[in-house]
Amino acid sequence: MLKPSIKTITVKNLLTFLLVAALVMALITGFNFRALSHNIIKSEALAVAEMVKAGLTAHMKAGIMDKRDYFLNEIRTLHDINRIAIVRAPAVENQFGSGRLEVVMTPLVQKAVESKSPLFVIDDFGASPSIRAIVPYIATNQSSLNCLNCHKVDEGTVLGAVDIELDVLKYRNMATWILMLILLVSLFFILLVIVNTFRTVQIYVQEPLESLIKRAKVAYEKHKPVNVEKFESLEFINVAEEINHFNTDIIANQELLKKMNHSLVDLNKEIEDTLRETVFTMGVIEEQRSKETKNHTKRVTEYSRLLASKLGMADKEVELLASAAPLHDIGKLGIPDEVLLKPGKLTAEEFETMKNHTTIGYSMLVHSERDLLKAAAVIAHQHHEKWDGTGYPWGLKGDDIHIFGRIIALVDVYDALLSIRTYKEAWPLDKVVAWIEHEQGKHFDPLLVQALLAHLDEFVEMGERYSS
Repeated sequence: MLKPSIKTITVKNLLTFLLVAALVMALITGFNFRALSHNIIKSEALAVAEMVKAGLTAHMKAGIMDKRDYFLNEIRTLHDINRIAIVRAPAVENQFGSGRLEVVMTPLVQKAVESKSPLFVIDDFGASPSIRAIVPYIATNQSSLNCLNCHKVDEGTVLGAVDIELDVLKYRNMATWILMLILLVSLFFILLVIVNTFRTVQIYVQEPLESLIKRAKVAYEKHKPVNVEKFESLEFINVAEEINHFNTDIIANQELLKKMNHSLVDLNKEIEDTLRETVFTMGVIEEQRSKETKNHTKRVTEYSRLLASKLGMADKEVELLASAAPLHDIGKLGIPDEVLLKPGKLTAEEFETMKNHTTIGYSMLVHSERDLLKAAAVIAHQHHEKWDGTGYPWGLKGDDIHIFGRIIALVDVYDALLSIRTYKEAWPLDKVVAWIEHEQGKHFDPLLVQALLAHLDEFVEMGERYSS
């Protein structure tokens, strides 16, 4: 699954936070702005009510109460008033009567009169938003219009109430536009914050991080420290310094590891050389006990190396074969002396005993896990198998015989025919060649015979080099 980048994570988390914060702020602002709007329209309603009360009092003082209808219409027109009603309190009705403009006192008006406090009913969600204000008119002698001069009541008595209904559509529209403006400004600032955050992450986090990765790789490859001055933030400087410390430790450990590897390679080489020398020595020991021609083990080893290389085998396989070749007859250590050292031809029973050296050698070597000894086990077991299937111990045929066994079978016989043994004289080269040619496809792999004969001069030269 593809992981998000630092920019994506940061912007996503920041956007979520800012949107939630913006929503909360919008709710708080809207609530407070609504409360402020209510206070404004209440103040507007109170101002109009006070104007109405002052106007009515002035008309009454001037004795021109017949003009108050005109006055009220003017007030209604100028101040977006839907309705004005003047309600007389019982104290005024008792003194002057009910009048002709006053209306019946409703429960809301009664409540305002009894509380002596303005009462407001606001509808700001309807199609035609409005505010109804019921403002009590209380007798007082504190102002220039002394109510007690006309009204025979105690100070603080409610004389009536102004019941007005104002159209507040323009206030709501204005509030709506202001809120929209606040919202747009908030969104603009959110966008600025996101863009700035995106740019900050890009410049101070992502790019330095990518640069740090590249510089760390170069520093490791070239064994040079990361230049911490290339970074502006303290965190990346600290990380770069830690990388430098880490690289220093790694380089030091690598040098130590190289030395240890060289020592290990040398040790392995020494072990391998020791094993090869031991194997060769064991072959020589077997050779001495069998009283075979001197240097037989050495010649078989070098003949097998030469023949394998002429066949185009890999160098590793060539060396493995040559290293394992000295043990091809190691099983003869388990053959009784009277059979092994008999000067004449063996009887059928003695020959069967002699044939056991292949399985004896195999059983001596097969338990090892080392490639050299495993190869030696195969050679010891199969170097008397014949191409046509008439060999021993298993009568393997053709390619079922391991290539190592086929090679040793040919070079072992080649050297044996050219050498003096207790039971025969050395054959001349031409006779040996004729016999090998005769046995190709029978005793020997034809391909191996062709390779040996094609380079016979090299085999002859090698035989002379290690002659007995």
